[in-house]
Amino acid sequence: MKILVTGGAGFIGSFTCKALLERGDQVVCIDNLNDYYNPKLKEHRLKQFEKNKNFRFYREDIANAEKLKEIFEMEKPEKIIHLAARAGVRESVKHPLLYEEANLKALTVILELSKNIKNFVFASTSAIYGDSKEIPFKESQVIGATQSFYAVSKLAGENICGYYAEVFKIPITCLRFFTVYGPSTRPDMAIFKFTHRIFHEKEIDAYGFGKLKRDFTYVTDIVDGIISALDKGLKFEIINLGNENPHEVNYLISLIEKNLNKKAKINYVPKPPGDVDITYADTTKAKTLLNYNPKVKIEEGVKNFVEWYVKEGSEFFPPDSIQK
Repeated sequence: MKILVTGGAGFIGSFTCKALLERGDQVVCIDNLNDYYNPKLKEHRLKQFEKNKNFRFYREDIANAEKLKEIFEMEKPEKIIHLAARAGVRESVKHPLLYEEANLKALTVILELSKNIKNFVFASTSAIYGDSKEIPFKESQVIGATQSFYAVSKLAGENICGYYAEVFKIPITCLRFFTVYGPSTRPDMAIFKFTHRIFHEKEIDAYGFGKLKRDFTYVTDIVDGIISALDKGLKFEIINLGNENPHEVNYLISLIEKNLNKKAKINYVPKPPGDVDITYADTTKAKTLLNYNPKVKIEEGVKNFVEWYVKEGSEFFPPDSIQK
């Protein structure tokens, strides 16, 4: 199959491209390599594909309808995995217009070009559950007030997908990701920030006094769910992809300390606007519809990330380049 992957130079995107290429698919990757974080890390992720004849890369903004139409006409993709987005809960509180452009306009542009596509997979987020007291989070529960504009944009994105699935009969699966981590993750994620600063013996901020819980989900498990959704071609579904096993941020810090063999200097601070107390996925639907079965436990996943950071990741970010 010829698969179009938007945001393919991103963290989850690059792992998705790799898995597709390894099974023999042709991959068309679109990414604008923006400066939300150091573009050299995105280029580093893409480097592994540069000699693969089944991989083509376009540096374009998917909100540019004219350019995207040209790519569709040239490549004629059969299926789409739409991962490109402006991410980051706290940043979205400060810059909502950037998120509207990247997460809503761009989605509408690509869906307008996808009316004859065999299947469309959309990356959503657990952030849309907000500070729900219904634990674990189920896809069927009523969504109340969200905590960030990022969550608002993704919930609206799901509704836009529902419209295109209903009116234009595009098979669409919306996947709600839960705290994805692993080698080459985004540097604004807690695991990267903590590892970077502990490695350089800098102080870290533990929000919510380190007691916030997250359903940390390893990137290869997420990719397994993405590809299963791609292959299934469900009419329209919204599905959680998580690990069903939340851990406190304090436990994450302890694992990083263990793998770096360094003691963290921790500044415990209150929960900031946009953050929630817990994320916890009910993955019953994913298991039923996608045969989803996360395999990587947090102890193994953190070890893999720290090893990658020490060997490769640290070179992209000087000691004082990542805020605590």
